[in-house]
Amino acid sequence: MSEIRRIAVLTSGGDAPGMNSAVRAVVFAAVNSGYEVVGILRGYEGLIDWEVRELSIPDVRNINNRGGTILFSSRSERFLDKKYRELAAENLRSHGVDALVAVGGDGTLRGAIELRKEGVNIICIPGTIDRDMSCTEYTLGFDTAANTATEAIDRIRDSSLSHGRCTVVEVMGRKRGYIALWAGMATSADAIVLPEKWDYENSNFDNIINALRKRHVDGRNSYLVVLAEGVTDAGKLAELIQKETGIESRVSVLGYIQRGGSPTAKDRMYGSLMGAYAVEILKEGKDNRIVAIKNDILIDYDITEAVEINNNELDDFQYKLSLALAE
Repeated sequence: MSEIRRIAVLTSGGDAPGMNSAVRAVVFAAVNSGYEVVGILRGYEGLIDWEVRELSIPDVRNINNRGGTILFSSRSERFLDKKYRELAAENLRSHGVDALVAVGGDGTLRGAIELRKEGVNIICIPGTIDRDMSCTEYTLGFDTAANTATEAIDRIRDSSLSHGRCTVVEVMGRKRGYIALWAGMATSADAIVLPEKWDYENSNFDNIINALRKRHVDGRNSYLVVLAEGVTDAGKLAELIQKETGIESRVSVLGYIQRGGSPTAKDRMYGSLMGAYAVEILKEGKDNRIVAIKNDILIDYDITEAVEINNNELDDFQYKLSLALAE
């Protein structure tokens, strides 16, 4: 591998709290190692169009507490076309960039694998609130999103209690249900609907309906169902609950508030650790790796190996506990 003199950093896909901490740590670690750093704006889109800014330590000194990403982000349809990936790679080479650090989720990782084929040395940092990358036990943004959802549901439940209603709260997590599981358990939900535990072929809501009906008979005055997006339509579920139980039901979709806000200490810390570790990987002469967390320790995988890891199972003890606590 050639000597590293200049690296680029970008954030791609859905923004996640903690991305700024990762960018900050990349810049600090790189500059202190004698590297130049250039920030790519708007993810892979900016890499194609070469929208950049030079980054130094003063540029990133106080961004740890900021949500979103100072480098902006995008989902690039053009990057799916080989000719644009070739252009992106040529942009890096022609501007003297020896390695690229990309912060993002599964789509960012798959894009990195394709960019690797164009001769780019790329290091990935997992940043996605859904915690849906099987190669790592943690992804940046999850803790902040789970805390944001928990706080919002607590407020919603106050109103639900006042009116004696059932509220179906939809949270993010199309493929993985960790936000729903954690926020649901933290707010004492009566039912939590998760994509990993849902039978899509024989879907019915009998268990939820029966549980709510029993609580209603026992004299409960408010009810909460936390639903991961994509499992089913939240409005239809609320209508079904009201029809079958007679309990007035409402829907709250939390949406993009889960992406925003100041990152938690955990996301700031992991962002910092992952960003610095990405530079350390480059200093060790490794190429085309993804930073990961295993047993709370930083490790790294080859990016092609990482995408082939397929473990979409929720921790079984956590799931069983959620059922027990809903009794």
